[in-house]
Amino acid sequence: MVADPFAAHEVWFLTGSQGLYGEDTLLQVAEQSQRVAKALDEAAEVPVRVVWKPVLTDAGAIRRTMGEANEDPSCVGVVTWMHTFSPAKMWISGLDALRKPLLHLHTQADAALPWATIDMDFMNLNQAAHGDREYGFVLTRLRMPRTTVAGHVGNPRVRARVGSWARAAAAATAVRSLKLARFGDNMRDVAVTEGDKVEAEIRFGVSVNTWGVNDLVAVVEAVEEKAVDVLVEEYGDLYAFADDCRPGGDRHDAVRYQARVEAALRTFLDDGGFGAFTTNFEDLGGLRQLPGLAVQRLMADGYGFGGEGDWKTAVLLRTLKVAAAGLPGGTSFMEDYTYDLTGTPRILGAHMLEVCPTIAGGRPRVEVHPLSIGGREDPARLVFTAAPGEGVVVGWCDLGDRFRWVANEIDVVDPGEALPNLPVAHAVWRPRPDFETATEGWLTAGGPHHTVLSTALGADELTDLAEVFGTELVLIDDATTRRSLAKELRWSAAYHRLAGGL
Repeated sequence: MVADPFAAHEVWFLTGSQGLYGEDTLLQVAEQSQRVAKALDEAAEVPVRVVWKPVLTDAGAIRRTMGEANEDPSCVGVVTWMHTFSPAKMWISGLDALRKPLLHLHTQADAALPWATIDMDFMNLNQAAHGDREYGFVLTRLRMPRTTVAGHVGNPRVRARVGSWARAAAAATAVRSLKLARFGDNMRDVAVTEGDKVEAEIRFGVSVNTWGVNDLVAVVEAVEEKAVDVLVEEYGDLYAFADDCRPGGDRHDAVRYQARVEAALRTFLDDGGFGAFTTNFEDLGGLRQLPGLAVQRLMADGYGFGGEGDWKTAVLLRTLKVAAAGLPGGTSFMEDYTYDLTGTPRILGAHMLEVCPTIAGGRPRVEVHPLSIGGREDPARLVFTAAPGEGVVVGWCDLGDRFRWVANEIDVVDPGEALPNLPVAHAVWRPRPDFETATEGWLTAGGPHHTVLSTALGADELTDLAEVFGTELVLIDDATTRRSLAKELRWSAAYHRLAGGL
């Protein structure tokens, strides 16, 4: 199983001030900033530790602290707050050296002002209102990527936004050390599953390499029967079974083979330190089945996956799995398959086999059905319908000069009718703002057919992730119109062309 993405991670809370106000004021700054950091550390919305650091009052201390943040593997990001007026020129060299995600928190120690007792001592101590403006200017002058959050830490919305950024920072840390194993190449003649792996490693840090499918087959053949027995028993505890898939049933051997593949995949991925992988039905080597149930189980444990060799979607899935860890809802590999264009149009999404059970609305059922492509035995898979709820679908495309994420806010809905003959896991959703605007916008933006569907994450987390990675995000939501999206795509193309040349 992929390790808890937050267990060993922390963000540093840095407070800016200066020596002009005297030691007594700085002691109060320290006490109040510790109080703010403690509130964030104890907030359920923030999934990582928030570690307070001593108040910074000069350029040398700032530069040293930023360097220490860069080198500390437990530090995934830095939160900065100018409690008093901290002249921002002294932050320039430290910010220029920072290589971790940055959040600018614009807050103050207390939400309410003590109107009857305010004097100049109070004003000198509590002046983040213009101290943060001085600092914000320098961040903008440096063209510093960051997330800015304004408001008191007692406000749940503020804590949620800090938590969203912390999730993005932790996801970025995971991806920058991510290794992805491609079993075979991508599907022949498919454009969108191609991509620049070197640029992906430069931009995201992920290492994408290929292994022969028969390297995996050798591990499959070495799996002991007792390991298969353990997994099959676990399946019985977690899932319903079609009658012919139960022990003694005609198709039980197909279930056992998927358990064997699962055990082998876990061994191969864990031994190699891989957090994501791909398969391809056109390149199965000595595998008897296309991995189905095995892949679904690995996705449920947090591994990234992409079908047909789609490594970009596999990286994206792992990224969003990390960002969503511990949140209600689920996150899965997905593909737009077909439409219901009656009434309010809906999209039916699925894949050949590989949909993650974290999005299931009920108990998944183990079934075996024919697979008309791949030329192998009928594979076992989990069949279910996704639970209703708000969500997003996100795709990653390579435009040649840059990467783009295309996202659409959606509402996953109950199909309203049974699908007794559909032998795969599936989701039905209504895109926002409406079918025509969303699908025309997706096509115009070059969004891919493979996506990640998440009912655990939303626009805030995607925006923070795109900012952390410096990646273009096209978000289609309730406010999107055809004209607004057309303008956004033109402006975005111009911006990224200019930024790439700077």
